[in-house]
Amino acid sequence: MAGKNGGKNSVKKTAKKNAKKRILLINHYAGSPSMGMEFRPYYMAREWVRMGYRVDILAADYSHLRMNNPKIDHDFSCTVEDGIRYHWVHTRTYEGNGASRAITMAQFLSKTWCAAKKIAKRYKPDVIITSSTYPLDTYVGQRLRRYCKGSRLIHEVHDMWPATLIEVGGMSRFHPFCIAMQIGENSAYKHSDAVVSLPPLTEPYMKEHGLADGRWYHIPNGIMEEEWEGSDPLPEEHEKVLKELRERGRFIVGYFGGHAISNALSVLLDAAKLTEERKGRASYVLVGDGTEKDSLIEQAERLGLKEVYFLPKVPKTSVPALVQYFDCTFVGAKNSSLYRFGLCMNKIFDSMMAGKPILTAITTPDDIVTRNQAGVMIPSDAPEKIDQKIGEWEELPEEELRRIGENGHKAAIEKYTYRKLAEQFAGIF
Repeated sequence: MAGKNGGKNSVKKTAKKNAKKRILLINHYAGSPSMGMEFRPYYMAREWVRMGYRVDILAADYSHLRMNNPKIDHDFSCTVEDGIRYHWVHTRTYEGNGASRAITMAQFLSKTWCAAKKIAKRYKPDVIITSSTYPLDTYVGQRLRRYCKGSRLIHEVHDMWPATLIEVGGMSRFHPFCIAMQIGENSAYKHSDAVVSLPPLTEPYMKEHGLADGRWYHIPNGIMEEEWEGSDPLPEEHEKVLKELRERGRFIVGYFGGHAISNALSVLLDAAKLTEERKGRASYVLVGDGTEKDSLIEQAERLGLKEVYFLPKVPKTSVPALVQYFDCTFVGAKNSSLYRFGLCMNKIFDSMMAGKPILTAITTPDDIVTRNQAGVMIPSDAPEKIDQKIGEWEELPEEELRRIGENGHKAAIEKYTYRKLAEQFAGIF
């Protein structure tokens, strides 16, 4: 009991020490469990609140990532969730990645830029974090820092813009939008007190674009332990299919998540075809929804696959129950030069937490899965290598598979909980 009380006292001391420190996090798309993605700003902020900081988040009232967007009647309306103060800026709605979305970016940035003096006076931040997926919010952060003497500006990089637009989206680097993003990116690296990168291999690139020595930090995505404690039951449809596969002694290769081109699930189906041709005992279960689901079902029918099952998505609270039926999990991606910067996929950390061996099919120098002895990493777009590894795992003793999965689970708990990641981030303050 003494040890537990000592831990509580330590938390209280930390909270008391940080009680007067204020964090302002700017993230256009910030969400929460009640609203939907994106979750990282919420997870980080919740831990900082627990540590005793005051946290204000500036976000737009509309995001395509959220299931539920807040309803507001004026700019900078405030709502509170788990001690986090969300301040909402009204923007138009949009679909896709075209001009309408760019207009919402301009609305969000112009409104926060023009209100910077009022924001600084009202929130009085000691730490300003610019954290949207696009880099132009650095200008708002830099303006706020000028009004908040002694404050520290931290720029957090989720995606590599404009590299993503050019290398994945096919836009010309001379497109005005790409030029604007490049100028913004360079300014963020040059003028921030620190840069936090979710991808792990970005430091050389950022230094080429203006980042000074000693200002680069890597803090990846992670997991929230509470979400894996207990589980809601699976829908009857899922339970029926998975139990039947178990009763037949099938080796279940599981995927849970979005069905998009970027997830390379068509390659997984090609691997399933090879498995059936060699009469392997693996069955492939794909759980989720997305723009490519119909075409994937058509591909499976065209290939005549008998041991591939498509199931609807399940709530996050049911994922622990789902993965217990899997013998291994699959994480894949189309071959892309962007992966030279490494991986920051939530699916990898979720798969580690699930405690099942992970088959990662992504071409990248980042070996996070093998480094943690949580599975294997093979190149993108290589169905024969997927099938080969599945064939090897089909023959492994159950205790060996369990050991690989436990390695990943242990790594998730020891390295990648948001509590630990938020403490690392707070060290930069």
